[in-house]
Amino acid sequence: ECVTILAFAIFADEPIDVGVIEVGLGGITDATNVGDGQVAVVTPISLDHTDLLGDTVEDIALEKAGIIKPGSFLVSAIQPRDAAQVLLERAREVGAEFRFEGVEFGVESRTVAVGGQVVSLTGLAGRYGDLLVPLHGEHQAENAAVAVAAVEAFLGGGERRLETELIRNGLRAVTSPGRLEVVRTAPSIIVDAAHNPAGARAAAKGISEAFDFSRLVLVIGILEDKDAAGILAELHEELGGILEDVCLTQSTSPRSVPAADLLQAALAAGFAEENINIAPGLDDALEWAVMKAEENNDLAGGILVTGSITVVGEARTLLGK
Repeated sequence: ECVTILAFAIFADEPIDVGVIEVGLGGITDATNVGDGQVAVVTPISLDHTDLLGDTVEDIALEKAGIIKPGSFLVSAIQPRDAAQVLLERAREVGAEFRFEGVEFGVESRTVAVGGQVVSLTGLAGRYGDLLVPLHGEHQAENAAVAVAAVEAFLGGGERRLETELIRNGLRAVTSPGRLEVVRTAPSIIVDAAHNPAGARAAAKGISEAFDFSRLVLVIGILEDKDAAGILAELHEELGGILEDVCLTQSTSPRSVPAADLLQAALAAGFAEENINIAPGLDDALEWAVMKAEENNDLAGGILVTGSITVVGEARTLLGK
């Protein structure tokens, strides 16, 4: 809350032309919600922070819907049906315009390319073709569609077509540290801050699509309020064919689950006990993973570091990013 207040004070002093404010947790009760947003953007809703936000997507959607202000404009990613209904009802209740991905806008086409993907988007006011998005995964193409629609909503109420070259230049310059980010080669080390089952599923699908690994070593650390079993199950289901060796670790965060306590979740997900290593120190975990990835001089081996933002952040630091 204090940092949010300081941010708003800085924005007022500048002053800024446009503020893009990301909610910290939930929506309606978050400190950022003091802002009177002209456009409310809701990304895909899934189960997360259930101890605070509720046990169903409807409960969580109700929290998120609190950022939709009277007379504003809702731009929503594709949502579970129950979540979409909650958002729609809130928008109608406060007299907000609303547009949903998959109905009024979305991804028209996408092709995997070196360093990312080339996409064509249908916006609220026009089509934007052959855009390079230097990020991996279908979810990042959908994020790009939501971002473009949000700009269209903000600048022209969804009725003003943007200059394609401006969109092209903007997306070409996009970075997303810690999201399917390659932080080292030989062996390739990819970090992704997925910390719930939906995020793990998206990351795993992105790896399957964009990389050609013969085998993958997993380094994973998870925070105590997260669905560890669900995260590990999603990774095993999507990457089980190449994902054998697993190193359970932890970050320095006091909220980290002790590495050894993740063992049962890993076994339940389908990982073989003989392929699981426990290394509470992240530096030791990375060293072990590199050794495993380079076994038998396998040049197509890689490493995925995931499970929490704190683990990925510390891994990036250790690897010089």
